[in-house]
Amino acid sequence: MIKTGIEAMSFYTPHRYISLATLAEQQGIDPEKFSRGIGQDKIALPGQDEDIVTMAAEAARPLIDRYGTDGIDTVMFATETGIDQSKAAGIYVHRLLGLNANCRNVELKQACYSATAALQMACSYVARRPDRKVLVIASDVARYDRDSSGEATQGAGAVAMLVSADPKLLEVGVVSGVFSEDIMDFWRPNHRRTPLFDGKFSTLRYLNAMLEAWRDYEANGGKSYAEFSRFCYHLPFSRMGEKAHRHLAKSAKADLDMSLALPGMEYNRVVGNSYTASIYLALISTLENAEEDLSGKSIGLFSYGSGATGEFFDATVVEGYQAHLFKQLHQTILEERMAVSYEDYVELWGAPVAQDGEELIFADEARGRYRLASINDHKRIYVDKHA
Repeated sequence: MIKTGIEAMSFYTPHRYISLATLAEQQGIDPEKFSRGIGQDKIALPGQDEDIVTMAAEAARPLIDRYGTDGIDTVMFATETGIDQSKAAGIYVHRLLGLNANCRNVELKQACYSATAALQMACSYVARRPDRKVLVIASDVARYDRDSSGEATQGAGAVAMLVSADPKLLEVGVVSGVFSEDIMDFWRPNHRRTPLFDGKFSTLRYLNAMLEAWRDYEANGGKSYAEFSRFCYHLPFSRMGEKAHRHLAKSAKADLDMSLALPGMEYNRVVGNSYTASIYLALISTLENAEEDLSGKSIGLFSYGSGATGEFFDATVVEGYQAHLFKQLHQTILEERMAVSYEDYVELWGAPVAQDGEELIFADEARGRYRLASINDHKRIYVDKHA
């Protein structure tokens, strides 16, 4: 059987953030409601000239620079922050990265789950065409109404994965457990910029979907709980991952060891929710923050998308994986960010949206290589500052 999986992966998040201590002060509440209550410290904030396309291109750039474009004939862009009802956001990224014209490109959507669908489809494809590679990108801006219960769970970020038949980072297992049901726990109609949600209901359905997916994974011949050295979960907020791990351990009749899941939450605490990218940010965090060598170890992953679809699957860490991490780059991205005031946060949150084909020209504020320069006549104009 051909082994397939992730050759390398990297992430990007904007250079601005608001501390949840600042948000707590503005709301007149104890900061521990956020730091301990939901396990979050910061919210990443994109500027007016940043969006899912610029973040996606920034996340993918290190992969292209290190591994090149040879063999990449497919781009799968997973997001629930779509910028067009027809054109895939990945088409813009394809040009910005200079990929070969003989390349298919598609956008996938199912709330926070679709990056997992993209990864599984990519693995199936490269198993059939082992000479080819797939660029999977998950990029999102989690945005909620101000003064709502979801405001503290905002965030922004992108993860890019190079999927191949020669995985140097992670071999993705062939067994999955899946579960879907038609519920209204979180959704965003076309006319809204922010979602509608029932937080408590969504938490309960998340946990139910995880257990149902886990049982299906077991029924399909998956690994036992005891065979996993680490676990990664979809993280709308870090405390959700702790709840999930507690429930899974109980279901498996295993002793609870939270250290098996906590390394995956470190980056999420300071980035916030990144929707489709969040579980893969957790995976990067696990690999980069583990205190021991994880070579040959198995990681259990649970991906969830409201509405709802869940999947439990496994991945095995490849010997020598450390050489294919971007740990120093990622830590530099996080360390060099700047905190903004509450007033600046409000201004960024209320950034203008182009209406009826009007022209918007954005100041050059993005610190990365790519930016959204303008929107005019319903067209988004992206530029590469290095071109």
